[in-house]
Amino acid sequence: MSHRYTKEQTEFIAANTKGRSSKELTKIFNKKFKLNLEVSKIAAFKSRHGLKSGLDCRFKPGNVTFNKGKKGIFLGGKATQFKKGNRPHNYMPVGTERINGDGYVDVKIADPNQWKAKHHVVWEKHNGPVPQGHVIVFGDKDTRNFDINNLILVSRKQLLVLNKNKLIQSDSNLTRTGVIIADLYQKISECTKT
Repeated sequence: MSHRYTKEQTEFIAANTKGRSSKELTKIFNKKFKLNLEVSKIAAFKSRHGLKSGLDCRFKPGNVTFNKGKKGIFLGGKATQFKKGNRPHNYMPVGTERINGDGYVDVKIADPNQWKAKHHVVWEKHNGPVPQGHVIVFGDKDTRNFDINNLILVSRKQLLVLNKNKLIQSDSNLTRTGVIIADLYQKISECTKT
């Protein structure tokens, strides 16, 4: 709940801000006016009214920190730290499948956290790595149909033409025909430019 400062309270804060931290100012303010305001309320008041204490709380050059020369600092909680070999509760073994944010199925291929699109894994199992500049499309648009006959390798240029002309159909044979049409469109485009 917000506090409405009286004129006397406002003048008191303005007169006593210099040389005092917000914590110290809050203590004497609460004692004088018999209130129980939090330090954040007084600090916010000072900020709104542009009142500065003049205190410099930064580390001075040559000042030595309390933990200099100590390797790691433990302020409790050592008993609850991770132990070597301990697996987190949400660990997933290699081979686990999940659906990513784009709606494609990913497969965990290695620890600690390496995932790959399942359609790429299936393609690579049958045909080797996907060449650079190429992608795998689902011939029937079903992103859950991982039959090798449904996965079609196309170049990014072909994919551009396929998408632009809506040549990816709900039948993989029609989509393969669409890839041939995309190649024809590319050849026509190349011939008309020269």
